Amino acid sequence: MKASPEIDAYQNGIPEPWLTAFQQMRTSIGRNIPSGFEEAMSYGMPAFVVPHALYPAGYHCRPAEPLPFISLAMQKNFLALYHMGLYAHPPLLDWFTREWALQAAGLKLDMGKSCIRFKKPESIPFALIEDLARQMSVADWVRLYEHQLKR
Repeated sequence: MKASPEIDAYQNGIPEPWLTAFQQMRTSIGRNIPSGFEEAMSYGMPAFVVPHALYPAGYHCRPAEPLPFISLAMQKNFLALYHMGLYAHPPLLDWFTREWALQAAGLKLDMGKSCIRFKKPESIPFALIEDLARQMSVADWVRLYEHQLKR
């Protein structure tokens, strides 16, 4: 992962023990996400995006922004992982919820449409997050995103 002053500044505001969990989450995703995605600040959060070089149209809501895919945010009482593919692709969501039941050892899944909330840093299933990061290529995400826009 490239150093980013904006992401470094964001991380500097995160208290322990969340800082270690946040850094491990960021590293886990960065090492496992397919090539083509880039790390950047997006909507005020560290994110993995489809850069304009690969998808010049950008995000339909804000074309000047690259297409978001996975974002991380530290909230007051939890670490949030936003995965747009979970929201847009029901088979991926089904896979994830099945794997959560298998890999998260009885932890309750606290999830919104695309947001997974982790309330205890010591109970984050990093291996599952790594598996999730590997599930969708840039081409898959762009194809799915464009399909959703046409609907």
